[in-house]
Amino acid sequence: MRFEQRMYARVKFLELMADLYESAFEDFFHRVMVTRYPNFLDVRTHGRLGDQGADGLTLSSRKLYACYAPQTVDASAVRTKFTKDLASAIRQRNGQFDTFVFVHNDRRGVHPEITTMLSVADTNHPDLAFEQMGTRSIWQECMSLELEQAEDVLSCEIPVKPTVYGVGMDDLKPLLQHLKELRTEADPLMDLPQVHEEKLAFNLLQGDSREDLLRGMRHTHLVEAFYAGGIRALEQDEVARGFRIFYEQVREQYPDPDDVLWQLEMYVLGNERQRRSVHRAAWVVLAHFFFRCDIFEAPPSDWAAAPFVGVQP
Repeated sequence: MRFEQRMYARVKFLELMADLYESAFEDFFHRVMVTRYPNFLDVRTHGRLGDQGADGLTLSSRKLYACYAPQTVDASAVRTKFTKDLASAIRQRNGQFDTFVFVHNDRRGVHPEITTMLSVADTNHPDLAFEQMGTRSIWQECMSLELEQAEDVLSCEIPVKPTVYGVGMDDLKPLLQHLKELRTEADPLMDLPQVHEEKLAFNLLQGDSREDLLRGMRHTHLVEAFYAGGIRALEQDEVARGFRIFYEQVREQYPDPDDVLWQLEMYVLGNERQRRSVHRAAWVVLAHFFFRCDIFEAPPSDWAAAPFVGVQP
């Protein structure tokens, strides 16, 4: 999908998610996962058997999914649901899964109660892995679909004609605001680790793109401070995964690395005109995920840039 189509799809996705609760949410989750993964099993409740603690299973990755999507989140109800589903899955599906995934519809992020339960469960069940899957993760699965598949999942046509949407990546809005407020001029003579230069050269990033990333790298400590610890660390991993998925898609469509960076900048900002300070903040975000190697490729350990050979006088 082109950028404008992705933005249109995101608007429709968020509109759809705003009205999905309980069984309707579970049905949509099944639709996404069945389309995305051919070996996903959408488990339905059946008489006295119930669902045996699972709303879905993936055979290859051996993940078990348990959905919880109430209209109003209640901490006590979250604990009850999580504990019941986990106990039922362990009792009735022992040996069928290695990872327990708690799927929820909270658009604001991970509920503190969920993080606590996952941490406790991870300690109590060292033989299992535990994950959460919220709105952002479900959207990232949608991002990986082909156009026709996404239209089927979202139950709408995604138009081809370019349209301006003032929608960037919602996950990054508070981060951009944070950077815009805290950004100060860095020491222009500050040394940058050589690995940055090597990665820039390996990915053929030159000229303005190279300079913009280098300027952004002088402020990536602000991104690290924003994401430090707790729930925000989990958010960073989700945002990074979204960046990686989008990067891999646009890399296939645009062989020029400058075009790839342009698409990534629009991924952060949307394609409406923004103030220069917001653009600078966006490049700090791009530099951060570039440094983490979530976007673009890290050079092999034995790689070295070819030396520049000048013209002999």
